[in-house]
Amino acid sequence: MSLFLPKLSCKKDIDTVIKTVAEKVLVLRFGRDDDVICMQLDEILSKTSHDLSNMAAIYIVDVDKAPIYSRYFDISFIPSTVFFFNGQHMKVDYGSPDHTKFVGSFKTKQDFMDLIEVIYRGAMRGKLIVQSPIDPRNIPKYNLLYHGI
Repeated sequence: MSLFLPKLSCKKDIDTVIKTVAEKVLVLRFGRDDDVICMQLDEILSKTSHDLSNMAAIYIVDVDKAPIYSRYFDISFIPSTVFFFNGQHMKVDYGSPDHTKFVGSFKTKQDFMDLIEVIYRGAMRGKLIVQSPIDPRNIPKYNLLYHGI
């Protein structure tokens, strides 16, 4: 887990951040301290947080400390990244069945920065879902457990 990114440790903290972050994309990274992929993602998030400070606020959430949100967003795989804008959950079409979160780590810092910019610009125009600018080859593939039910 990154030492440079703020951590949210309970439901109340997460609720407060969702309600109070205004005119910026709120990035919530759900994961665990000791997970290797989470550490890779945290490195990308911390390296881009300064460059994106005018467009985004980035927070780390431990899935074990916020089980209600882990269930609500169906965090089955970690890391999972969820986006908000002015308290509204932002969805992104990654070309996968799940538009509610990004699962896995971004391949490059630029992929993450491009995604934040697209979400920010879309949200400023009133959109609740945007098209991912990330190359489909750079999006981790996974199968939904409930697919076809």
